[in-house]
Amino acid sequence: MTKKYPVIQQFSKFVVIGVVNTGVDFLVLNLEMFLTEISKGPYMLVQNAISFSIATVNSYFFNKYWTFQDKSNKDKAKKFSQFIGVSIVGVAINSLIVFSITTYVPPMFGISSVLWANLAKVAATGISLIWNFIGYKFWVFKK
Repeated sequence: MTKKYPVIQQFSKFVVIGVVNTGVDFLVLNLEMFLTEISKGPYMLVQNAISFSIATVNSYFFNKYWTFQDKSNKDKAKKFSQFIGVSIVGVAINSLIVFSITTYVPPMFGISSVLWANLAKVAATGISLIWNFIGYKFWVFKK
């Protein structure tokens, strides 16, 4: 089925890379929360942007060579800047969702603010994943 619909194979690879990068993102974010003892408020924007950005650089290389199989060396700087552009919008979407939930929606069911921040991050990741795939496929690595 993936041979007949190559977009399914690409999206599957994108999801695998996304899971790995989400792990990197969550690891860095939780390390930041542990080291700073900050798990809500405006500094979450900074912490989330840092963790998301580290995962994004990793994402570029895996998506370029594995997901979208872009072996071309042509316009490398342009493609990377487009990738960063899509990712900046992605980090804005992601960070605003994390910030909004952790700041304006109190933790429910008696869970800790750290777990609440992680649940907010899960929601934000799902939404930004869709934006990023569309941007990478149809703008950055289009054939």
